Amino acid sequence: MALAIRLARQGWYTTRPNPRVGCVLVRDGQLVGQGAHLKAGEAHAEVHALRQAGALAQGADAYVTLEPCSHHGRTPPCADALIAAGVRRVCIAQLDSNPLVAGRGVQKLRDAGIEVAHGLLEADARALNPGFFRRMETGLPRVTLKLAMSLDGRTAMASGESQWITGAEARQDVQRLRAASCAIITGADSVLVDDSRLTVRDKQLTGLYGFSQPLRVITDSRLRVPAAAAIFRQPGTTLLATREASVGARPQQAEQLRQAGAELLVQPGAASPLNLQRLLSDLAERGCNEVLVEAGASLAGAFLQAGLVQELRIYMAPMLLGDTARGLLQLPGLERLADAIHLKVLDIRALGQDWRFILEPQGLS
Repeated sequence: MALAIRLARQGWYTTRPNPRVGCVLVRDGQLVGQGAHLKAGEAHAEVHALRQAGALAQGADAYVTLEPCSHHGRTPPCADALIAAGVRRVCIAQLDSNPLVAGRGVQKLRDAGIEVAHGLLEADARALNPGFFRRMETGLPRVTLKLAMSLDGRTAMASGESQWITGAEARQDVQRLRAASCAIITGADSVLVDDSRLTVRDKQLTGLYGFSQPLRVITDSRLRVPAAAAIFRQPGTTLLATREASVGARPQQAEQLRQAGAELLVQPGAASPLNLQRLLSDLAERGCNEVLVEAGASLAGAFLQAGLVQELRIYMAPMLLGDTARGLLQLPGLERLADAIHLKVLDIRALGQDWRFILEPQGLS
């Protein structure tokens, strides 16, 4: 099973919106087949392993990181493929939370007379797909908030100058974080100030088989982003979330944005702050498992205070920007120490001259 989990990681950047899955076939103590799911719409891990094993799959034991699918989607059911191949036993690390599967794969295998066990290295297997499981179990994607700051907690000079606070190693880590995300959310201010592109540019990542750029999402309740912004000229899809009242008040601007390539996601109501939970729900309906928020202090703080963030990644550079520089987060209403937001430290490590903190909010989500 440990090998199956390692195989599943081959699809870390390419399987979305599908889960990352690995499969190993063993017969008479010998490895006869192995495979990983690499791209949505193509063969699942079990099929790759069965093809490699050929006739040796008959009577073999299958080790799969996720319950084999039992329904017809873009590919036939993997449970049927295992049955047809004549495997003897199937060991499953993690049962599938997808209501289209959710135990049906196990039942189908057992009904065919195949021995089934599950729970082996379950926590390791679940860690392969935290966003997928969250989407299936809550209807919302898993949200990571990424921030970069100086040692004194500043993100940019008062003028807005911020490139670059962190070094090349930290920026490379962010490229990997983007590549593993289904969608990246930013605010209108970030696009206006930085002309953000929100793309993965590392050729080692973009060159992977099956790779596609994450969905880019701009929150712009007042339609302030110009159609000439660079973000609309990047490969992939850019979604602009706005208000119904703003589209009605500025129909020409809305049409120019559409002509520039933006897809408008319109929430009802006036030009007030967008409903962030509704936005995440809409992204989940589009199959988004992991969502990355790369935004300014206001939007980042709003996501955090709404209890919508499951993980913070903070990159800290060994420099001081001073008290007139821009702060990390806007968190209105925190007036007493008792109001403080507490975080659990999951990991701290050096990236070049910078430090990366991985943190989990406590009591918010």
